[in-house]
Amino acid sequence: MKLLLDFLPIIIFFAVYKTTNDIILATAILIPATLLQMLYTWFKTHKIEKMQLVTLVLVVLLGGATVLFQDKTFIQWKPTIVNWLFGIAFLGSQFIGEKTIVERLMGGSISMPAFAWKKLNIAWVIFFIVLGIVNLFVAYTFSEEIWVEFKLFGMLGLTLVFVIAQGFYLSRHMENTEQNEK
Repeated sequence: MKLLLDFLPIIIFFAVYKTTNDIILATAILIPATLLQMLYTWFKTHKIEKMQLVTLVLVVLLGGATVLFQDKTFIQWKPTIVNWLFGIAFLGSQFIGEKTIVERLMGGSISMPAFAWKKLNIAWVIFFIVLGIVNLFVAYTFSEEIWVEFKLFGMLGLTLVFVIAQGFYLSRHMENTEQNEK
């Protein structure tokens, strides 16, 4: 349910774009859809994750600029900025605190050596940076319609492939941890 709720604004954006072929209108609808998603989340859980808050702020700022200036460039940069901000946050966690962001997120259910957590965290940094670059490449190389499809399906697909690859990495280091404990 949470995953569907997280993707609901982008699904609405995609549906509006596909029915109207108007990225400005789709963006204008994305802004209140994202705000409503946050309000629903707040009333349901009484908390909003930092990732959701960053996304909301960027949707309002860059989406608002897209609508105000009638220029799709602002909304096309949003995924890149979000990914690069996450990349910076993950990179910063290598040097701030005792645990990386990845270890904080998954360390409660998975036991791995510290070096493995750091490597996995750096893999996420690289992934976020590359995904931001790929977004810009698609936005500036292909049609608006292809970019809209890439934003929903391409970025999600690349993320799923990365998460599956991460699973193989995790299983390899979890086995090493179990062997060391024996």
